[in-house]
Amino acid sequence: MSAPYIGERPIRTAVVGLGWAARSIWLPRLRRNPAFTVTAAVDPDERGRAAVEAESEGADRLPVLAAVHDLDPAEVDLAVVAVPNHLHCAVASELLLKGIPVFLEKPVCLTSEEAERLAAAERSGGAVLLAGSAARYRADVRGLYRIAARLGRIRHVELAWVRARGVPDRGGWFTQRSLAGGGALVDLGWHLFDIAVPLLGTAAFRHAIGTVSADFITQRSSRAAWRGDDGGPVPPGAANAANAANAATDVEDTARGFLITDDGRSVVLHASWASHEELDTTRVTIDGSGGSATLRCTFGFSPNRLERSTLTRTVDGTTRPVAVPTEPIGTEYDRQLDMLPGQLRDPAGRGRVIEEVRRTISAIERVYTSARIPREVRESAPV
Repeated sequence: MSAPYIGERPIRTAVVGLGWAARSIWLPRLRRNPAFTVTAAVDPDERGRAAVEAESEGADRLPVLAAVHDLDPAEVDLAVVAVPNHLHCAVASELLLKGIPVFLEKPVCLTSEEAERLAAAERSGGAVLLAGSAARYRADVRGLYRIAARLGRIRHVELAWVRARGVPDRGGWFTQRSLAGGGALVDLGWHLFDIAVPLLGTAAFRHAIGTVSADFITQRSSRAAWRGDDGGPVPPGAANAANAANAATDVEDTARGFLITDDGRSVVLHASWASHEELDTTRVTIDGSGGSATLRCTFGFSPNRLERSTLTRTVDGTTRPVAVPTEPIGTEYDRQLDMLPGQLRDPAGRGRVIEEVRRTISAIERVYTSARIPREVRESAPV
């Protein structure tokens, strides 16, 4: 599709999927950014449509549709897709085949087969697929990248995002494997793999081993408070519903992996929705031939976070702090939106996201495959 963008008129944008991410992250930011104009909202769920209709009154009132089939490619320059995980591939593929560029929330896909379906749809429709994982747009992460460029050859990367408590939507689609594709590894781990891309380049993972666990996921105190899952008192008569939600929960709250790239570098990954920790903490450590660097911060919107980001560089036994700016929570999403017009115009953009996605989903699949080997087989295997 060929459409004018910034400089001629704002990018006409449809938001597809009207849950928490769309209403809390994307719709407010798209409306504030002069490069975009939101021209439609789409959700098959009547409750999602009603919520957006109630929030958009008067001159800001949006056309609210029930299906992406109703979007006209001649009137849409971009679709921001924030549907539940199991619908990502189907919805994005339909839009791409219609010739509508897609900005797809993470995880971009749930299997390698879905990655190939998206690649085929992007080629056939001629529209670009862009990925919505904003962590690498954080100012502190960018500071880490600048230090990494001075660490020589990168040998090892450690990536951890460990929440004290933060299980999203317990008993809903987030905690059902058939709908979410997995638990903390798919949800938080995708962000961690995403920030590793500029550090590892195009290297694929040759070996991957991992383990998963679910010690916290059914505890009410482990819910994500900022999503409204605050672990408050159970209403009268709700015990049966809570038991049913627990029974439907079949994903991990914690995943750990060890991976080796095809050029010999190692990666340790730790993603947890809940833990014994006091605060939600993200930690990235890079070891290079010329030194190491560590970033400690808190990704995401949790209020249970570190007070500030800290970045250090260690060389020859001496560790020094590196200044990082303090920015409002969620600034990385604004920054990513600012980059979208240029990415939409880039003639070399098609296929770029898919190449990264193939590596990420392959690594996730291999960690899960390793974690699902029966314990007795692992313990009896020869060393």
